[in-house]
Amino acid sequence: MMENTIRVERAKKRITQAELAEQVNVSRQTIHAIETGKFIPSTVLALKIARYFGVKIEDIFILDDEPVK
Repeated sequence: MMENTIRVERAKKRITQAELAEQVNVSRQTIHAIETGKFIPSTVLALKIARYFGVKIEDIFILDDEPVK
């Protein structure tokens, strides 16, 4: 499982899911699904989101400490 801080980052910039979606070329539904943990973004999309917010990818996406099987 992966957690993220996209909602927090959006609040800091005072932007909507739709505005972020437009900036990274996905649908608003995709941003919603990522925020709620229903969808894990591709590496490219995760990098685009981090770049948009001006932070490192690991500042937004946090991998749960679950043992790898």
